[in-house]
Amino acid sequence: MLSWLSANIGTILITFLLLAVVAIIVIKLRKDKKKGVSSCGGNCAHCQLAGKCHASQQKKI
Repeated sequence: MLSWLSANIGTILITFLLLAVVAIIVIKLRKDKKKGVSSCGGNCAHCQLAGKCHASQQKKI
């Protein structure tokens, strides 16, 4: 077992690093969603879905 760990330590470290980055991204997206922050940038004039993604926010106004 120890020889397998030492032979694959690089792969294991990179895997954990990538999992941590993905977890951080998911946590940030969830926090932004709860705050009502959109990830699109808000330039609806040049978007094919103009008026669709922010329709619920426009109805509140």
